[in-house]
Amino acid sequence: MLGTVLALLAAQAVPTAVETPVLARIVERGEIVSIDDFTVEALPASQGRGAISPKAANGMEAARRLGAGSVVRASDVIAPRLVRRGEPVTIYVRSGALLISTTGRSLDNGAMGDRIRVVANSTNRTLDAEVEGSGAVRTLAR
Repeated sequence: MLGTVLALLAAQAVPTAVETPVLARIVERGEIVSIDDFTVEALPASQGRGAISPKAANGMEAARRLGAGSVVRASDVIAPRLVRRGEPVTIYVRSGALLISTTGRSLDNGAMGDRIRVVANSTNRTLDAEVEGSGAVRTLAR
């Protein structure tokens, strides 16, 4: 009886290799990852643990340099930064139907919806703003 149970357990053993999505090329830090950057390889189950699907990584930004053949995990990618530190931004202030814009410089990196600090070029004042798009931030009217 015990021999039969052991034989059944051995027959249902965990596979030694599983099909895992890995990067087909090197992805540099700050580069946007796409589905086309992936290929599938048979890897030991322990190496494939924690891998995210190519669909989940599509459109995300590499948080660090990712080597070809490496498994991509959630900690390897971040939401794409639309505003980068030190780059020029357009600062919008909205109050009802009134819309005022000026130029400035970002003091932080930010993705869509992130709160960052910016400096208005015209007044040299530091403002808190919310990222609205690529190179565009919105501050609240006071």
